[in-house]
Amino acid sequence: MAHFAKIDDNNIVEQVIVVNNDVILDENNIESEQIGIDFCKSLLGENTNWMQTSYNGNFRKNYAGIGMIYDVERDGFYSPQPFDSWTLNEDTFLWEAPVEYPDNENNYTWNEETQQWDLIT
Repeated sequence: MAHFAKIDDNNIVEQVIVVNNDVILDENNIESEQIGIDFCKSLLGENTNWMQTSYNGNFRKNYAGIGMIYDVERDGFYSPQPFDSWTLNEDTFLWEAPVEYPDNENNYTWNEETQQWDLIT
């Protein structure tokens, strides 16, 4: 199955739909993103903007979800910044805390005020 993300004018994902692979095949039985985009527009409006997204992250960095951002220049999807101190990893398009998550079996939550991971008790 192919997945397509509807993007608004601010490059925010509004919707993700599943399209049967047969629908996006060209005359040579090769998958075509443009055919999928045209199909999505035929269903949900010619004025809509669609991008194919990969469920297993094979392209466009991450699988698109509602509320995620599409970066046109770097051709990838990423989540909104969770905390002001976190930075976007340019390779993975995942947000990283300024301090690594502890490597043990405990669960932690990020404390933006103290800039550290707090143990969840």
